[in-house]
Amino acid sequence: MAGKNQRTRVLTLLKILMQKTDEQHPLNSAELIANLNSFGIECDRKTIYDDIEALNLCGYNIIQTRGAKSGYFMASRDFELPEIALLTDAVLAADFITRKKTNTLINKLKGLLNEYQAESYSGRSFIDNRNKGDNEEIYYSIDAIERGVAAKKKITFKYVRHTLNGGRTPQVTIKEMKASPYALIWAEDHYYLVCNNEKYDNLMHLRLDRMKSVNVTDEDWRHFSEVSEYKTEFNTADYTDKVFNMFSGEQEEITLDCSTEILEQVIDRFSDKIFIRDAGENRFLFSHKAFISDGLVNWILQFGDKMQVKSPEKLKVKINQRIASISNIYK
Repeated sequence: MAGKNQRTRVLTLLKILMQKTDEQHPLNSAELIANLNSFGIECDRKTIYDDIEALNLCGYNIIQTRGAKSGYFMASRDFELPEIALLTDAVLAADFITRKKTNTLINKLKGLLNEYQAESYSGRSFIDNRNKGDNEEIYYSIDAIERGVAAKKKITFKYVRHTLNGGRTPQVTIKEMKASPYALIWAEDHYYLVCNNEKYDNLMHLRLDRMKSVNVTDEDWRHFSEVSEYKTEFNTADYTDKVFNMFSGEQEEITLDCSTEILEQVIDRFSDKIFIRDAGENRFLFSHKAFISDGLVNWILQFGDKMQVKSPEKLKVKINQRIASISNIYK
């Protein structure tokens, strides 16, 4: 029984230090004893010293401070306040996370702070007018997809889309699908599944927030080497680098002639590791592999005359066709 009480005391002391202390709010031994007493646990000063030493030996960073306010405080945590702020903003910005789960996640993140940090952080609450999804199955879908990828099994699911009924009223259509899952990608403020629909010989991207009733089957998946350039490992980072706005297409090397005015935007998209060649008159050239798609066309056109396609020819054709199409609707 004594051993059990000792473990309870040490864990409660750890909880008190995590929740009630930081560099500005240390607690001395008498205050720690009083806090333990509020949980029905009695001990003396020597026990406090021994327990803190044991916690430090276990890897916790509990520091004793001396001065106007002396005592002990938890000097480091798994997540510091700036990290919690970053994660909270990411949760708020994620459209595919529902309002209910957004609030739940933020409250869990706040639980990693001490009570003083949590109080000062209370203003960071969910903004109700943000555009948020309504698919409460999102966690279950992620879990099922990850299990499917790990087990190399196909998954089945229902995919929800909106169509126009008679050209006037939006209506929901549901399509049952079976696919081989390869990766989950967060892009363009959405979560996407990269997979192969068993009916086709290519990769496709599906919005996770539109997937429901995801189940892992006993059927082996189709290996990604049959539908992509990857042979031994599906390289998610490399694939994401080549896809624009999650549009798939045929992969080719593209060469672009750009104004130096958009150098930052180019580096934001392709990183500073691209090989840049001087093109004179405040312009530069660079080449990169990408999927020739509507997404790439849209990305290039946003820069107007500050970006020009030098190759391949098929991309030039798609650019000209899009420009002509836009021009025709404004005549």
